[in-house]
Amino acid sequence: MTGAQWRKSTKSGNNGGSCVEVADNLPGIVLVRDTKDRDGGTLTFGPAAWRSFVNLAKEIGTVG
Repeated sequence: MTGAQWRKSTKSGNNGGSCVEVADNLPGIVLVRDTKDRDGGTLTFGPAAWRSFVNLAKEIGTVG
């Protein structure tokens, strides 16, 4: 995962609670991790699967 540029979700709270970071700058993969446990594991998605997830989340109103 060298070179991943992590960014915090815009829907994450500012209180240090439920935060998710995404790295989508690597070719062919999108990485997702929990900011409270950055070394605890990373989910890996293909770009099309990630776009589908984000689009569905927008449709149901959970992502701005």
